[in-house]
Amino acid sequence: MRILAVTGKRAESILKEALREWEREQKGKGERHECEVLTQNIGIAAFTTPRTLKRALERRFTANTHTCTRTHTHTHTKTRNAHANAHARSQCELRKHLAGYDMILVSGLCKADFSELERELGIPIRLGPKNARDIGEVLKHASEIEFSASVPADIFLSEKRRENALKEVASFERAASASFSVKGVKIGGDSRMKVCAEIVDATLLSEEEVQKRMQYFLESGADWIDIGVHVSAKGKDVERAVSAALKCDASVPISVDTLDPELLLAGVSAGADIVLSLNSENMHIVEKIADAGVSAAVVVPDFKALREEEEGERGGEEKETREARILNSLFANLRSAAHAGIKNLIADPVLNALGYGFTASLKNYILFRERDKKTPLFFGVGNVTELLDADSIGVNALLAGIASELNASVLFTPEHSDKCVGCVSELRRAAEMMLLAKKRKTTPKDLGIDLLVLKEKRRRRPRILKTAAEDANVVVAKESETWRPDPLGSFRIELCETPAGSRILATHSSLTKKAEQAKQTNEGKEGKERKETKIVGRNAKEVLDTILRLGLVSSLEHAAYLGRELAKAEIALSLKKSYEQDEPLFKSLLH
Repeated sequence: MRILAVTGKRAESILKEALREWEREQKGKGERHECEVLTQNIGIAAFTTPRTLKRALERRFTANTHTCTRTHTHTHTKTRNAHANAHARSQCELRKHLAGYDMILVSGLCKADFSELERELGIPIRLGPKNARDIGEVLKHASEIEFSASVPADIFLSEKRRENALKEVASFERAASASFSVKGVKIGGDSRMKVCAEIVDATLLSEEEVQKRMQYFLESGADWIDIGVHVSAKGKDVERAVSAALKCDASVPISVDTLDPELLLAGVSAGADIVLSLNSENMHIVEKIADAGVSAAVVVPDFKALREEEEGERGGEEKETREARILNSLFANLRSAAHAGIKNLIADPVLNALGYGFTASLKNYILFRERDKKTPLFFGVGNVTELLDADSIGVNALLAGIASELNASVLFTPEHSDKCVGCVSELRRAAEMMLLAKKRKTTPKDLGIDLLVLKEKRRRRPRILKTAAEDANVVVAKESETWRPDPLGSFRIELCETPAGSRILATHSSLTKKAEQAKQTNEGKEGKERKETKIVGRNAKEVLDTILRLGLVSSLEHAAYLGRELAKAEIALSLKKSYEQDEPLFKSLLH
């Protein structure tokens, strides 16, 4: 494939260096792409227009056309005809030269419409990447994806690969086998790992709060909802919480999360599809649960009985290992539940927190899977993320990868602590990644979808700048030591919740004289009142544009400050972080 990459004078060296690096990577791969650079007589590539592009093409490929196209039109018929003929020859000559190319790439930042020039020249004109440094990554996919005339190639490529990846996930899921299904949600087999989101202490919440929390989890990608039962809950509290969830969306699997037999029965009677969890302590009610038509049950080992047994031992013969006891009790409970009439079972060896036997509990999963290849496994990711002070996104990706290698079927998490907000959506994406990787027989990278948020897959090389002593055009920045208040007033910037979702709120405050109060106050000062204007927006640009449109800022210094703070607020909003005006958004690991 032969491509002509168009640029301006400023980005020429950057583009050429990026292409040299791409060519070095191409060697030995058998790829036959060629990419040539066409530099226009303009400084900034983003300002490319059909006219500047055509002139650059004429300079490159034709000898006399440049002069012809600049000839002024005269009224004489012969002159007009000569000009038309010259233009036709020019167009014909350009088409002839461009016939050896497959595509022209202009800067991804171009806003001009090249459709007419494209028809005239007979060659596709498409947007390249926004940054010239990314040309190599775009060219890797030039032969497999048709780029867009309106969307920059790097964005288009990312969106197309994401779209294709998600279509592939959906296709795999439709064709997947399952151990069983609950309300159409496949569990086990070779289906995607499902995300179970717990509404912690749902029995303490109002119906509206349960439904709001459930709706949030579903929008985040949860496949089933778990009703967390508080230790002080009564049967009626469980029934109310389960009923609230069913009213929110009856098509979603609902589980009730407790070991208390009476509360499990209350949840099942209210319509819960799954009980979480069963062991020997509540096994005596399993037949009632089965008779009530429960769809599935999660079964756990008898940890309490094991602890009591271990505490009562005194020397004597060599006993079973703890791992063997845990697994034996789990298998015994699975057999009991099946014998009592529950056909669809999910095994949970229980994943422990770091520092509390994480690796030993992981070993239990491995040993279980060695003995039982088919029973769906429940993987309690939240037990780790909630008790670890680290960003959850990488932890969730790793744990989902481990779960995938164990052929686990369910990834369980609450979003109980603030640091774990977003865990449901993170696990959903991780589950999709692991399914793709497994089906493609590859590692979970370069899939089209990822969990890279704070870090980037390919970091652009920073520009190397000379010092001020070497380059007279370099000015070393210095922070101003003074601050002058804006006479038009000040802003309080914060995040807020609205019926439409989370937003940025900028409240403008100014002191305004009351027209009807010309009298003096007791202190002898003129009467004044504080006026407030609340501006709500989805991003920094919306808010700042509105501030400028309303004329609420009068100094460049104040406008620059607002730009900085609103940008911080937008980042905090996208990352679901707290935002505090004038405070750093991130902390450095170096301090």
